[in-house]
Amino acid sequence: MKTPITELLGIEHPVIEGGMQWVGRAGLAAAVSEAGGLGIITALTHPTPEAFGEEIAAVRRLTEKPFGVNLTLLPTLKPVPYEAYVRVMLDAGITIVETAGRSPEPFMPAFLAAGIHVIHKCTSVRHALKAEKLGCAAVSVDGFECAGHPGEDDIPALVLLPLASDVLSIPIIASGGYGDGRGLAAALALGADAINMGTRFLATREAEIHDNVKQALVAADERQTSLILRTFHNTARIYKNRVAEEVVALEKRGDVTIEELAPLVSGMRGAEVYKTGDLDAGVWTAGMVAGLIHDIPTVQELVHRIVAEAEALIRERLCGVLI
Repeated sequence: MKTPITELLGIEHPVIEGGMQWVGRAGLAAAVSEAGGLGIITALTHPTPEAFGEEIAAVRRLTEKPFGVNLTLLPTLKPVPYEAYVRVMLDAGITIVETAGRSPEPFMPAFLAAGIHVIHKCTSVRHALKAEKLGCAAVSVDGFECAGHPGEDDIPALVLLPLASDVLSIPIIASGGYGDGRGLAAALALGADAINMGTRFLATREAEIHDNVKQALVAADERQTSLILRTFHNTARIYKNRVAEEVVALEKRGDVTIEELAPLVSGMRGAEVYKTGDLDAGVWTAGMVAGLIHDIPTVQELVHRIVAEAEALIRERLCGVLI
């Protein structure tokens, strides 16, 4: 498949690994890139900028194909040295950066001066237009189905993607709810140029997480997610476990404070889930696409299967309905 995204990023298939905290590491990213997609490592998965630099070097030892890095800009209880992480990217000669959360505007002059293709994740058309104005090379448009932060407008991809396509002149990556060839074909039909997958890549052999998490995704249906932090206008979609249910119950109380919730939604507790396989150790992100996950293939098997399914759908089903 040839799309504006494959041309822009120099990749073979319009399939991109989402930036996933605690999961976006060298092995998985390199596997996605080697399969012809775009692998992404997550900067803040690494405790220091120096450790992040070592992870970039690890990816390059595993693949010579293009890969990107994710920098998520979110409010945190502990200050994050974003400038230091950005300096590591620049010094390492990174050419593709996915930003998420707050606007990447403070870092855009440095990114653009270095010739970096910036992909900003957006949950609304207005934010996508702002990203285009800032000089982003592409946007990742997240529908309400997505894992992580779906924004506060609750607009699903079926509406959001064509709306974005109508007004943007830069390439669009569809994110949230994608896990098979049907999703890729649909995204292309709705105006996107590639798909971004996070949850689906969790359930692959190369994902460096406990097998219990992978098996939980295989067993899950589309209802196995919860929305938390809605009362703080910082909505997050996570796997529905005991911690998620406790957070939702506290928010329904109406007077809960972020200080009360902080121990429950701690990122470090989420990291324990992936490490130990205790699904109730903390909160961990998962999208509604979990209902479409039925196996744990290699990354190469998954990417090639998705592309083959999409090609067959386009050729046989979609073209076949024309008379």
